[in-house]
Amino acid sequence: MDKKILYLKTLLCCSACDGEIAPEEVDLIRSLIAKNEIFDGIEAESAINDLISELNDDGLKFIKEYLDAIRKSELDKKEQLLIIRLAIDMIEADNKIVYSEVKFFKRIRNNLTISDEDILEAYPINDDYLLPDNMEPIDIMDWNYTFDKIILKNV
Repeated sequence: MDKKILYLKTLLCCSACDGEIAPEEVDLIRSLIAKNEIFDGIEAESAINDLISELNDDGLKFIKEYLDAIRKSELDKKEQLLIIRLAIDMIEADNKIVYSEVKFFKRIRNNLTISDEDILEAYPINDDYLLPDNMEPIDIMDWNYTFDKIILKNV
């Protein structure tokens, strides 16, 4: 999977994992895409809305494929830290951190090879993100959300 799409999926999954995509999360996506070279060369609005359509069609499959892609991608330390940073920034964007978001972050974390020490050295994050958790199979996650398309360009 293209790393740019993997980064977009990180943003989308972390914004949607609590059942809603808050306006602050859309603002963060908009800002990151406009200012960050990691998204250069892609039509971000079209790409993210295609991803939303996939997520709406089969959310559990989408999440499983995303986590599998992280595990199988050959990400170096810098790229793994970027995934961590994108996930945390998105989770914290609306200033409401709920258990489903932290649990999802832990799923992402479990599919990376970077150490907790490397993460803590790069980002002073809340320990709750790194504490062990009950990692029940994704199949039993309750996923019955539907999301609207996102408009990234200011109208």
